[in-house]
Amino acid sequence: MGFDSERAERAAAELLASFGIESKLPELRDTPSRVAAFWAERMEGYSIDLASELQPIAGQLQPCPVILERVPFASTCEHHLAPFFGHVTLGYFPDAGGIVGLSKLIRVVHAFADRLQVQERMTWQIFNALETYLCPKAWGVLVVAEHTCIAHRGVKTPDVPVTTLLLGGSWQQDCPKAFQ
Repeated sequence: MGFDSERAERAAAELLASFGIESKLPELRDTPSRVAAFWAERMEGYSIDLASELQPIAGQLQPCPVILERVPFASTCEHHLAPFFGHVTLGYFPDAGGIVGLSKLIRVVHAFADRLQVQERMTWQIFNALETYLCPKAWGVLVVAEHTCIAHRGVKTPDVPVTTLLLGGSWQQDCPKAFQ
């Protein structure tokens, strides 16, 4: 996905103009370029290559469950372009697919959070990436997030966490405490 910075700047200036706000004012002069840079960073997840990120580490290791708890993220709701944020607990029990570095698992979270998104799809995408690239005996993804589209518009109800959970392999019958 290519990013057109100049086009994004023009769109930000046009958005301000649509509200009757002049972006040429001294305090707003750099706002369109800052908005463009913000969104370029916010959409970086589209450019992450999961196949290269989730390369197994060579060597003989005794398999044991690997669980990262409460990995923070911020994403953008595709319905309102409003932020939602929270944390992801993800893990796997290695099998023939091997293990990966812990930072790679965090990158998987960011690969999907840094896109236009809905929480349910993001949970499935992380879950499927773990299954596809690691081929584990068991794996799980728990996402808990607060959505500003609920807090600041419509029902205007803040502090309502939304939870999505997927478990695969043997963890469907007996999941670790981190996913309960």
